[in-house]
Amino acid sequence: MIIGRAIGETSLSSIEFISKTSPKIGEYVTLNYDGKTVLGMIETLIHGSVSLNSDIYDPGTVDMIKAIEGNDTYIKGKVKILGDLDDNLRIPRTPASPGTEIYLADNDILNKIFQVKNPLKIGGLISQENIDVNININKMITRHLAILAMTGAGKSNTVCVIIDELLKYNGTMVIFDMHSEYVDGEFNNGEVNIIIPEINPIYMSFSEIRRLTNISSSAYIQERYFRESYKIAINEAREGNSRDFLNVLKGNLNNWYESEIFRGKELKSGEKTKIMDVINKVEDLENKYGSLLNTNVGDILSQIQLGKANIINLGQSDEATAEVIVSHVLRNALNSRKLFIHKKTEKGLKFPVFFIVEEAHILAPKNRSINSKLWISRIAREGRKFGLGLCLVSQSPKSLDPDSLSQANNMIILRLVEPQDQRHVQSASESLSEDLLLQLPSLNIGEAVVLGLMVKIPTLVKIDEFKGRRYGDDLDIVNEWNQYKSNQEKEVEKQKQAFKGLGGNY
Repeated sequence: MIIGRAIGETSLSSIEFISKTSPKIGEYVTLNYDGKTVLGMIETLIHGSVSLNSDIYDPGTVDMIKAIEGNDTYIKGKVKILGDLDDNLRIPRTPASPGTEIYLADNDILNKIFQVKNPLKIGGLISQENIDVNININKMITRHLAILAMTGAGKSNTVCVIIDELLKYNGTMVIFDMHSEYVDGEFNNGEVNIIIPEINPIYMSFSEIRRLTNISSSAYIQERYFRESYKIAINEAREGNSRDFLNVLKGNLNNWYESEIFRGKELKSGEKTKIMDVINKVEDLENKYGSLLNTNVGDILSQIQLGKANIINLGQSDEATAEVIVSHVLRNALNSRKLFIHKKTEKGLKFPVFFIVEEAHILAPKNRSINSKLWISRIAREGRKFGLGLCLVSQSPKSLDPDSLSQANNMIILRLVEPQDQRHVQSASESLSEDLLLQLPSLNIGEAVVLGLMVKIPTLVKIDEFKGRRYGDDLDIVNEWNQYKSNQEKEVEKQKQAFKGLGGNY
């Protein structure tokens, strides 16, 4: 079906066209020239009229011109050239001639393009919903993914669709669940495994503990006392001593402070003050992270189960605790996979894992240096070599670390209205053209631009609706008020009846 013809000056990357039909943005078209069949996508459309131009200021004039001229409107648009269908979608070396006919791409062509090995069905084309959009799982995981959108645009639904599809393949995911959205979720294709956010100190490095205690590596005297007490506490923990790790840590320091003896020698002048400084910092550690450290739990990595959606529930944790959990898990996962891949150990993480980081702008912020940001960036740069994938989920892309975001070679971008968010995303993606960028504010809920190595061509997709059970939707505020009022009235009535039963008058 011919929908238009090329006009004006054409280029290797795009052409303008004129049409009398009503094509849609996001529709795929084909052009035949120089013995090639070239695929393109409609990126912009405008509807205009030669007679009814913007210089008219009287509505009556519009009526007069319409009566005389009739329907002289036109549709003008721009097609992005995607490549030669017979040459692995390579961009032709010659542009189309003006006047070249433009056809709507038929379903056979599109089905072939979106046919991949081990497909993950994400949804259907916005313009042709009967065409399934499948993405390449290997390239999605090894080349990382970012899911970006304003609040309420469909991020959580998109994450759930991806999780459920991956479970078909025994996919193993670890979801850092910042708001307990997935804890009570039910997936059609697999099970959920809840991991309590606790860390056994014996699986932490000394530098991790020291950092949590806020002892600088340049504070040599403080570090010396802390390290000595740490060695004693960690050895007791490894031997299965039931005493609390932090209590042992503090107990050693208090003994040295009170006895004024350290390593069999009297403390020098001023050293007691340094020990007290360390004691105060350990107490701060206990107040801030006491619920996080538990010598009675195993290695958190050993709790990750193959073929399940492993949820680390951070809904009751503050941001500081979440940052510690994320950095600990990612650091140990990378080190474990390196050792396993290089056959230096038979223990550790023996299978690939896809990490999904909710609220990524909090855990990898743009303008703050925190440890979770460091390890998210490390996984983004090195993870693919060791079977560790990363999915960054954020409703505030402008606040997300640009280095980490730029390592995500795949993107699912739902509705984005904020210009700074749009520009930040565009600067991190080579595939997001200016014309596609302009479409982001007009996307409906659940519609997305899908880009990157996991798809052969940029795609406008209607994301499937997740059919399992999940939480995280907006509350029905009015219903909550009414429900609370109803509960109050029932309680009052219950108290009345109880009082009457005692023979009283209400």
